[in-house]
Amino acid sequence: MVVITGATGQLGRLVIASLLQKVPASDIVAAVRNVDKAKDLAALGVQVRHADYTLPATWDDALKGADRLLLISSSEIGQRVSQHRTVIEAAQRAGIKLLLYTSVLHADTSPLGLAGEHRETEQIIRASGLPHVLLRNGWYTENYTAGVPAALAHGAVCGCAGNGRIASAARKDYAEAAAVALTTDNHAGRTYGLAGDYAYTLGDLAAEISRQSGRNINYVNMAEPEYKQLLVSAGLPEPIAALLSDSDTGASHGALFDDSHQLSTLIGRATTPMATSVAEALR
Repeated sequence: MVVITGATGQLGRLVIASLLQKVPASDIVAAVRNVDKAKDLAALGVQVRHADYTLPATWDDALKGADRLLLISSSEIGQRVSQHRTVIEAAQRAGIKLLLYTSVLHADTSPLGLAGEHRETEQIIRASGLPHVLLRNGWYTENYTAGVPAALAHGAVCGCAGNGRIASAARKDYAEAAAVALTTDNHAGRTYGLAGDYAYTLGDLAAEISRQSGRNINYVNMAEPEYKQLLVSAGLPEPIAALLSDSDTGASHGALFDDSHQLSTLIGRATTPMATSVAEALR
């Protein structure tokens, strides 16, 4: 039996979709804060169990009878470490045989501001004594293609990544990697640096949007404070704007680049090209 945390999130749903191709639905547990949001998963035969980071006792029932656990990192920046600790301690009590955690690419050396909480979580996992796998996910291409409508509206892709190369992959690629590691053997003790096979700059992204849309889309490189303010003025919460602008700056220093091809090796196919994700965003 495998448990997926954050199962109604974007990545969680894709992991479950991939798992359903590999194991019976009854062997999958969706651990969720809001059970009502998981009715569609329950309809597929997936077990839905209530689990709340702020209610540690809920995790004992959520993990009952489970062998493997995928801890998808929390989206609540600033609270991640304590929330992850709650799940890890519950996993110890439950005797989980394999814990998988979605970390960030190059977590041990990354200059990204968001890497700090991942490093702390990795340390807690190692100290727990649980057999574990660290899935250090690179950037999701959707983080950029979500901005395609704005790029078309304003005639520009904006950012502060300079000429930094970004080896992103589609969210479904990372989900498939998690599903593979959950359902096959010999992964315990491994740390995977997961990234796309095809690296590109934001200038390349703008050019691809131009090519597919038939519109003239340029890349406008900005200073980090200016880009952050642009994101805030566009309606993003300040912490998210800060995270995205910081990540772009990190990309300019190589933080989102990797050419080890561990992701495509794990899933047994090439990762989704950026052009394919752009096409999906333009539909």
